[in-house]
Amino acid sequence: MDREWTSGFFKDPVVGSVEVTPTGLIGDGQADLKNHGGPDKAINAYPADYFPVWREELGVEFSAGAFGENFTTEGALEKDVCIGDVFRAGGIVVQITQPRQPCWKLARRWRIKELAARVEQTGRTGWYFRVLQTGTVQAPAELTLVERPYPQWTVAEANAVMHHRKTDWAAAAALAECAALSASWKASLMNRVETKAVASSAGRLGGNE
Repeated sequence: MDREWTSGFFKDPVVGSVEVTPTGLIGDGQADLKNHGGPDKAINAYPADYFPVWREELGVEFSAGAFGENFTTEGALEKDVCIGDVFRAGGIVVQITQPRQPCWKLARRWRIKELAARVEQTGRTGWYFRVLQTGTVQAPAELTLVERPYPQWTVAEANAVMHHRKTDWAAAAALAECAALSASWKASLMNRVETKAVASSAGRLGGNE
């Protein structure tokens, strides 16, 4: 926990409009571009609806930005939104690409060793957006659903296939065929199907990425 580390994880609320590019919000950044960022993970969203649950379980008072998210949302959980969902917010249009896969930096941020693993196990992960239309956005803003091309693939279901039904090769193959899914998740799922083996998440969750 006390080892030196570099992160773009620490987020503060922004007042006023923010420009959004294909790779994220102007003024934001990622320290580890190998595992984070890029067009498929341009914007990270996390539901504030979970903050009271975490407070009850962990005794920690989480607030906007606590999970390193760019958008802190209200009113929708992983069971309510789907891979491929297109939303308009202010002057931008975004599309859900995958659930967020928490890494060890979340645990380091809050000095709770098992936090990343617990986020993944509970499915309280949040999700990523790609940017379909650049522009500006300002909080508070309403995320308005424009299109839902893959209603069968809720973010919760994608989490279940990746993290809980790990040897369900048919489900992995079907999810990998979802055109809106991020390239990294497609590659991971197809590798799982082809090798009939599941890659370990110990490094990501434990700090050896």
